[in-house]
Amino acid sequence: MRGLLVSISFIYPSFIKMEALRNPNGANSSPLTPLGFLERAATVFGDSPSLVYNHLTYTWSDTFRRCLRVASSISILGIGKGDVVSVLAPNIPATYELHFAITMTGAVINTINTRLDGRTVSIILHHSESKLVFVDHHLTRLIQEAVSLLPDGCAHPPQVLITEDGSLSDGFINTYEGMVETGDPGFEWIRPESDWDPMTLTYTSGTTSSPKGVVHSHRGVFIVAVDSLIEWGVPKQPVYLWTLPMFHSNGWTYVWGMAVVGATNVCLRRFDASIVYTAIRDHNVTHMCGAPVVLNMLSNGEPLDHTVHIMTGGAPPPGKVLLRMESLGFDVTHVYGLTEMGGPVVACSWKKQWNQLPATERARFKARQGVRTMGMTAVDILDPVSGVSVPRDGLTQGEIVMRGACVMLGYLKDPESTAKCIRDRWFYTGDIGVMHPDGYLEIKDRSKDIIISGGENISSLEVESVLYMHPAVNEAAVVGRPDEFWGETPCAFVSLKDDDEGKPLPTPMEIIEFCKAKMPGYMVPKLVVLKDELPKTSTGKIQKYVLREFTKTM
Repeated sequence: MRGLLVSISFIYPSFIKMEALRNPNGANSSPLTPLGFLERAATVFGDSPSLVYNHLTYTWSDTFRRCLRVASSISILGIGKGDVVSVLAPNIPATYELHFAITMTGAVINTINTRLDGRTVSIILHHSESKLVFVDHHLTRLIQEAVSLLPDGCAHPPQVLITEDGSLSDGFINTYEGMVETGDPGFEWIRPESDWDPMTLTYTSGTTSSPKGVVHSHRGVFIVAVDSLIEWGVPKQPVYLWTLPMFHSNGWTYVWGMAVVGATNVCLRRFDASIVYTAIRDHNVTHMCGAPVVLNMLSNGEPLDHTVHIMTGGAPPPGKVLLRMESLGFDVTHVYGLTEMGGPVVACSWKKQWNQLPATERARFKARQGVRTMGMTAVDILDPVSGVSVPRDGLTQGEIVMRGACVMLGYLKDPESTAKCIRDRWFYTGDIGVMHPDGYLEIKDRSKDIIISGGENISSLEVESVLYMHPAVNEAAVVGRPDEFWGETPCAFVSLKDDDEGKPLPTPMEIIEFCKAKMPGYMVPKLVVLKDELPKTSTGKIQKYVLREFTKTM
């Protein structure tokens, strides 16, 4: 027998070589997609609640059928693979369902920030070549203004109205519930042909002059969604409160992730502290996400009767807010991510021994961004000159770079910007940080001119471009000013032109009003400081770091 085995291995050497098994086959190479999460949820958690909104409750079986029906109705309109379908709506059940329904047709979902102005929404619709727009009934004026501002000759995308009373307004081809009713519950949803098929299109904040549409693949979204659940330690059937806008990187991919664990998704059209605390009590909420401004909002509440896990990111939460939230019964997880990553890819993974530290020390550790999640291959901090890793001393600064499956496919129609941030096998974040001796990173500054206010990214360059449109403005520089509630707010430093015609110079309030007419409200400078001359380097470059330091003394 032994001789027989020897002779077989001699005659058929290719059968026993590992190289012969390297190629994928039809059984093991099915493309990854988060769309299968919903189909599985309908089987495993079919009778359990999936969506709760006011007095409305759906089960996971309901949600699966409704998504198939809407997908069927979208397909009938001739929309399919690669087409962009936009959603302009708050955190309501329709927005959640559309994350599945749109992409089940092979189309790409584009969620639009509801805080944008008509001009910016119009730019997004034009740049994305959106083929269909779902619009909440409270945002009809915004979409009408946006469509009216589309360039001449540009096709106007048909619009579907998301309304709660079933009425259809002029200018809309159907209502959302109308598409549910007429759709086919037996629709065979379209699986991606490749892992790399585009699935989402999300525009980075501040798109007035140069839109950056971030495109993610089915593969990337799948990995971020599962990765985020693992990092947060989300159990089966949690109760998730939607305080994070679904238009923010598709709710950090938790729109899909919550289907994995059969969560009860509690939707909120709008919220303040009292609404959130009421929802926590009424629904026994276990998990929620939000920017530090949400933590600040909740920090003055009453102690909870059960632990609520809250994930925060976008800016480091202030230590005193973390301490207050902890005392109320919230378990805070601090994460870091970018639109280009699709969700959290760095987390301050908590160590048990840190629980023994004094409260102020715990808050200091928790304010750090942390370590890479399992979905990322590598995260590092590189010296900007040498390109090598900075020492792990917590002092030497460099640019944060990332590599892994969560990185975007690229910016839509913008190969130049894509090549600028993805090079040498790294994604360059533009954020400046340090690496501590224990391998946890901490952000110290931003090389990009970005202000993070209440979880929204504001491009200071965008605001400055509007200020320069004012005929009296000579120079302008916008920086973030520390703010206890919002984290930071835009502060504009302006020097005015010499007036040769005797006209009165504008006041700071008049400049603010000028900005309000030309940009979304959250981007408008909250303070304008008039100066004879702005501080500059020897080469004439405005010294923004000097202005940032000045705002801290104001």
